[in-house]
Amino acid sequence: MARKRTNAATYDPRTIKENIVDTPLNEEMSKSFLEYAYSVIYARALPDARDGMKPVQRRIIYQMGQMGLSPDKPYMKSARVVGEVMGKLHPHGDSAIYEAMVRLAQPFAMRLPLVDGHGNFGSLDDGPAASRYTEARLAPSAFGMNDSIGEETVDFTPNYDNKLEEPTVLPAAFPNLLVNGASGIAVGMATNMVTHNLHEVVEGAKYLIRHPEASLDDLMHYIPGPDLPGGGIIMGRSGIREAYETGRGSFTTRSQTHIENVTARKKAIVVTELPYMVGPEKVLERISDGVKSKKLDGISGAIDLTDRHNGTRIVIEIKTGFDPQAVLTQLFKYTPLQDNFTINNVALVNGRPHTMGLKELLEVWIEHRRNVIRNRSIYRKRKAQERLHLVEGLLLALIDIDEVIEVIRSSDDADSAKTRLMAVFDLDEVQAQYILDLRLRRLTRMSRMELESERDDLKRRIEELNEILGSAEILDNVVIQTMDEAVAQWADPRRTILLDENEEGGYVPVAAAISQASSSAGAPATVLGVGGGTSSAQTLAAVNAQVEASSALGSLRGPASSGVLELEDVPCTIVLSSSGLIARMSETAWDVYQSRSATTPRTTGDTIATIIKSSTRSTYGLITSAGRLVTAHTSDLPQLSVSESLNVSGGVQADELLVGTQSTDPIDGEHTISVIALSDDETTTVAMGTRLGVVKRWNRESPTTMDSWSIIDLKDNDSIIFAAPALDEDRIVFVSSDAHLLTYEASNVRPQGRNAGGMAGIKLSENSTVVSFSVIPAGKLAWVYDDNDEGMTSQSGAVVLTIAGDADALPGTDTGSCKITPLEQFPVKGRATGGVRVQRFLRGQNTIIQATAAAWPVYAASDTQRPVDLPAIDMRRDGSGTELSTSVEYLSRV
Repeated sequence: MARKRTNAATYDPRTIKENIVDTPLNEEMSKSFLEYAYSVIYARALPDARDGMKPVQRRIIYQMGQMGLSPDKPYMKSARVVGEVMGKLHPHGDSAIYEAMVRLAQPFAMRLPLVDGHGNFGSLDDGPAASRYTEARLAPSAFGMNDSIGEETVDFTPNYDNKLEEPTVLPAAFPNLLVNGASGIAVGMATNMVTHNLHEVVEGAKYLIRHPEASLDDLMHYIPGPDLPGGGIIMGRSGIREAYETGRGSFTTRSQTHIENVTARKKAIVVTELPYMVGPEKVLERISDGVKSKKLDGISGAIDLTDRHNGTRIVIEIKTGFDPQAVLTQLFKYTPLQDNFTINNVALVNGRPHTMGLKELLEVWIEHRRNVIRNRSIYRKRKAQERLHLVEGLLLALIDIDEVIEVIRSSDDADSAKTRLMAVFDLDEVQAQYILDLRLRRLTRMSRMELESERDDLKRRIEELNEILGSAEILDNVVIQTMDEAVAQWADPRRTILLDENEEGGYVPVAAAISQASSSAGAPATVLGVGGGTSSAQTLAAVNAQVEASSALGSLRGPASSGVLELEDVPCTIVLSSSGLIARMSETAWDVYQSRSATTPRTTGDTIATIIKSSTRSTYGLITSAGRLVTAHTSDLPQLSVSESLNVSGGVQADELLVGTQSTDPIDGEHTISVIALSDDETTTVAMGTRLGVVKRWNRESPTTMDSWSIIDLKDNDSIIFAAPALDEDRIVFVSSDAHLLTYEASNVRPQGRNAGGMAGIKLSENSTVVSFSVIPAGKLAWVYDDNDEGMTSQSGAVVLTIAGDADALPGTDTGSCKITPLEQFPVKGRATGGVRVQRFLRGQNTIIQATAAAWPVYAASDTQRPVDLPAIDMRRDGSGTELSTSVEYLSRV
């Protein structure tokens, strides 16, 4: 039993007999708990479905508006704002008020922040600074929440001490509950609502106004799914549709990631967007725990490079030999890089909690806006009528202003003047008082014209307001107009990519499905609701580009990754194009290259400088023009499919792999000229020729603890032209700028260590340099004509291609004349001699601008890597060549 003591404040045991009321304990507990529960539900934890705000949030936005903290005014200390709200409207702890204000200002929590914070308002991992250190003012979007609040658009109620009034709800010019979401835990219930894109939600609301019987599928044409503040990717929409229908559901979000080379030695998964309310520190902590517990493998390190200027950036380095996509799959499984969000749409409707779907939420807000516009119109009409009444009275007085003045002057006091004016001019008390308060300067002719114009405007305005109040259709048009104004001011493009699961188990962008459905249903173009009038075609292209650029999904079009972390060591082929692109292909690429002929179709990016055999877990070497060899891992190269033309246009720039080596940074002007295999059983020497005519055969002497080292001691202003493996019986070929060719066997050059400077390779005339250096395998030297069964003749063997032109011409302007001749047409000479003439110059030609010696067929490409047609074989050793129609930038050198 519980006992209540009455008159406790005046109780005196000596004078008053104690009065105790016995109450059953269960009744007292039940009553007290219900009162507490109602207080928590109604006045603390759950938002109102009309403006999407809890009482503390509503009081903050309203009071900041009353304090004049508009976006064009200076910031004010947060502690001052908290004090005003606590002292006038919210008699609770200052920490609760400040926490609510901080959330309203956090761009990672709110899709459209309502408070503009200045200072440390916290992050996903850290709390905000104390209120005495931060400043705040209203964000521009908060104008929409307080829109027309001074025009009796919403009801007001006394504050906690009955000295002031506060609004029971804000006008809310945009659907804040859907745009910014909400979360809260009450007694016996909770709410967890997700954020949406403003433009999409408004488009859906406009459609519902025009089509009250719209189905959920109709609305989802315009509101395809949530739009999270931090972006990310939503995987599948079945749970979203369930939430839109019943008010409860869940969906999976993934981080936005891509794979890149962070150093020459390392690949990394780079995270640029995280799931909703997931912070970088939480991700790094879970990665560390996963590595320690052996749940995660293949990760060598992770670092958070997030800052305010560049946004989210988490770099997760991958160990060599591990598949980044498989590692990413494990990260999605064991870390918050993939997270689930549970939707529970609970909000107050008429003071009672309701679980609502998408259509119900829109209907409640639309009806609220109708009431706001209706109340505003009534207020404006009343004010216009009051002003019209005064203007009409003043116009009556101005008709005979002299008599008005005479009546006032002859009156004993103001009261008698008012009475006489009312009697003489048939005015009421309000009009007479207004005339008495009139200043003399208003008695001009211009003032009369202004009053007449104002009277006409007021009548027209009253008529318009009557139309709004008298027609539901016109009222809805005004509601829609205010929606469009909100979108024009505060909407921005969608941040979150939406994906639907297809029948194959992969994912496709929702944009595609919506676009097709909209075309058949006749829906407007702005299906995805991107701000600024973006068309559906533009939106679809942008979303598809985002999806294709993201590696967060592995294969979007097919089944998920098998989950094998470590790469299998399988044979492959490394291909370096003449334009500097490098990639790996399957081992069949070697056979495709060997079978190429003059009739093989050409494509962009098929001029090849080097092609070598390798395996996915081995290393290879990049030889640079500065005489360096840089080691790299085959697994770090992008995998390209094998085509008939061996297209390398999808590769990466080999020069990017030169950065970050242990020995030295790249030298100015240094670029990759060749690649070689570095397998343990490789004993073939590497021959290289330089711009100043030096030749060297490197015996592969190399340090064991470095990933970059010099393989030739170059003189000043000298650089390597090309390098390739060379056996003693292979042929070395030099072509100089003065049109001389020298060829001899590689055995004429003795192998040397890595620090040697080489020896004289070709004797150059004054001012001439080496244009081309090549190594031709012994089996490719002979020029052969082969007849096949179809009566056609094919050609094979080594050829020399030279292009003569003007040395003084601007690059790319001189197409030059091209000659292709079998190498066997040129005699073998001794090392360090001058060789023989390879092409005869025509008038206006004075140099060889391009040259190569390679196995037939040779390929040429323009500066855009497009194929260039070459002339037929010319058996003359020193012919003048054939003029080209397009300048040549790249030549195959294999």
